[in-house]
Amino acid sequence: MESSGNQSDSVEEQPIGSQAAIVKAAQCVIYGVGIIGMLGLYGVVQERIMSEPYVDIGGNSTFFRASVFLVLCNRLVAIVYAIGMVAVKGESYRTAAPLWKYFAISMSNVAATTMQYEALKFVSFPVQMLGKSFKMMPVMIWSIIISGKTYKLPDWFIAAMVTLGVTLFLMTGVINAKHSDKDSSFWGLLCMLAYLAADSFTSTFQEKLFKDHNASKFNQMMYVNCCSATVSFLTLIASGKLLSALAFSAAHPVFMGHAFMLSAAAVGGQFFIYSQVKEFGALVLAATMNIRQVLSILMSYLLYSHSISWQQVMGLFLVFGSLFYKSFLGFVTMKRRPPSAHKYQQVEFDEPKTDAQGGLEMQKQPAAETIGSTAETRSTDS
Repeated sequence: MESSGNQSDSVEEQPIGSQAAIVKAAQCVIYGVGIIGMLGLYGVVQERIMSEPYVDIGGNSTFFRASVFLVLCNRLVAIVYAIGMVAVKGESYRTAAPLWKYFAISMSNVAATTMQYEALKFVSFPVQMLGKSFKMMPVMIWSIIISGKTYKLPDWFIAAMVTLGVTLFLMTGVINAKHSDKDSSFWGLLCMLAYLAADSFTSTFQEKLFKDHNASKFNQMMYVNCCSATVSFLTLIASGKLLSALAFSAAHPVFMGHAFMLSAAAVGGQFFIYSQVKEFGALVLAATMNIRQVLSILMSYLLYSHSISWQQVMGLFLVFGSLFYKSFLGFVTMKRRPPSAHKYQQVEFDEPKTDAQGGLEMQKQPAAETIGSTAETRSTDS
């Protein structure tokens, strides 16, 4: 009788376990759809603002040119989000590091984001998106110089394959923006190089700040964005573009709607990224980001009618094949670990420092706009 009772108990437990698994899977899908949707919207709106003209009441077409104004809008929305999250998470509002370090990160961050927007004046969004994958090599080099990190041979091989794929894409087809001159793509690539230099420093210095000062996630996000908003505002005043940007906004209400959508999508993306990596780890985030990047590029081709050659298609396959392979290696490595190691890794993502290690980059707009960040590579290391 006792054995039959135990059997009935085990039978009753199975639906509970399977139900929990279904709920967990649904939760992961919701987070993934949120990331893909928010950052996909960010990419589409970003390209719309920087590469398509706005028509005023008089029927005159004008392009928006004050990229730093967009950075300011993004940072203001991010500040509101960060202040709210500091309160919700019970984090401290006091600075955890010297103020000059926040400004150092902010200046490079504002420069990187501005160059990202500026590039869209000259090259298409797929080029901008793929060009960011060159960040893998610079970040690895900066990490070795600043933090003394080491990388395994597969990391260098994947970074080389991604770089080769991007080079093939850039060299074998049309890459300029739809409304720009064909020769202007050179300036777009220069903007991307400036972006890579600034953004690589930002990522590496953020990680060092986390480690040296044990800064909490949203506290750092709040101060970095406050400093970034200050830098953006002063830059607009110094360049004399603040009044013209405000006048453009008043003359084109649609633009203000797009600017708000851009900022809201960036913050929404940060929320879903943080939620997914906390519950499921950086490897799931990396796979989600790979899917998101493919869909964003396809969406750009569909919406803005960019031309593409078969060599560029091969370049895309090489880039994303390498990135998906990197995600696959990460899952294989995790499965080989004992169960206790899996549990430790899950707890590890609750620590503030894992924003830099797990590839969240919560202080940036959006959180994970970069293809193949080396932070994803670090998460796969045993």
